[in-house]
Amino acid sequence: MTRVGFAGMTHLGLVSAVATAAKGFAVVGYDADSSLVAALSAGRLPVFEPQLDDLVRDHGDRLNFTADVAALADCDVVYVAPDIPTDDEGRSDVSAIRALIDRVAPVLKPDAVMVVLSQVEPGFTRALPAPEPTRRYYQVETLVFGRAVERALQPERFIVGCADPAAPLPPAFASVLGAFGCPVLPMRYESAELAKIAINCCLVSSVSVANTLAELCEAIGADWAEIVPALKLDKRIGPHAYLKPGLGIAGGNLERDLATVERIAAAHGADAGVVSAWKANSRHRRDWALQTIRRVVLDAHPRATLAVWGLAYKENTRSIKNSPSLATLAQLPEDVTLRLHDPMVEAGVVARASAQGFAQPLDALDGANALMILTPWPEYTRVSPRDIAARLAGRVVLDPYAVLDGNAVTAAGLTYYTLGRGVNEPRRGGA
Repeated sequence: MTRVGFAGMTHLGLVSAVATAAKGFAVVGYDADSSLVAALSAGRLPVFEPQLDDLVRDHGDRLNFTADVAALADCDVVYVAPDIPTDDEGRSDVSAIRALIDRVAPVLKPDAVMVVLSQVEPGFTRALPAPEPTRRYYQVETLVFGRAVERALQPERFIVGCADPAAPLPPAFASVLGAFGCPVLPMRYESAELAKIAINCCLVSSVSVANTLAELCEAIGADWAEIVPALKLDKRIGPHAYLKPGLGIAGGNLERDLATVERIAAAHGADAGVVSAWKANSRHRRDWALQTIRRVVLDAHPRATLAVWGLAYKENTRSIKNSPSLATLAQLPEDVTLRLHDPMVEAGVVARASAQGFAQPLDALDGANALMILTPWPEYTRVSPRDIAARLAGRVVLDPYAVLDGNAVTAAGLTYYTLGRGVNEPRRGGA
């Protein structure tokens, strides 16, 4: 039986380790943080992902968490998979993964394979001093916050960076990849490292198209939601195209990859003007909620009370990295009172005296002049617009991601603002 190790038990490493155990492999999860290992061994997970707790419970007999790096010596394949932090300019800090590789490489048995799973910039894997290239690989990670378990269990494909793409993969490594039943694409190290960036650039392109044209819809009376099905039926675009407008590019990975492309282009005299345009469009669209709430509420009521649902950068995650919600709230005047709800993020991340958190979304509405839904958490879709209208003091709802049914909101007597179409006014006569 192939034994698989994962070094680094943060978001990427933990989810990947659990998914591999779910495929029937004995898995060793190593982290130097003994307190983290103790929590994992007790079933207390440091990250939230839908289905992850259930997966750990169901497959815990194949998971062994340890703070002893020597435990990796029994593994046939060892993934090095710590989360890679990035700064505000999109630069990755690879010092931690370098130090981790330096700890892991010496304990590997002679025929074991080491796989770098964390996203690194092109050139990283080839430049590693150990292990030798025939035992060293790079695999493009598939982590998407909020959908990490789904993506780990059912990847579309595996992109594998190799010293020699024409050479067969080692049997143990091939058996791990084969258990997931998806295509495997071997290529040179640098191609695989750049492939992840290429994927994210295409995603950013789709987001930018959606945001740009959705804004035109708002201005001319078109409805972006009506246009999207026509695009998805076009074979040149496809049914899975990312065409939902949002508050710019959030999280950390997309911005990091755009910054990487800009740096590489600048170093080699290549043109990356389109990347700069994507970033500018993202910054412009991120401020939609701020500009709208100023125009429809704050200009007339500068000391207004605002209810805000959602602080995380996206649904189904605790991460607040580059959160459009927090960016919006940081620009509001200090005189504005905030009543906050998020299922996972504590209200204390909003560092202002006038901010108060609530355990239930409806409780945040009491006395508020407007509701802003800034993270599309699934539980918000289940809130009745009539219940919102009954608790909200004002009549304004900003819902950029169209979490609510706009027609139901206006039928409840509320004025509804969303991305991609003009304002929906309440029907004459109210609810």
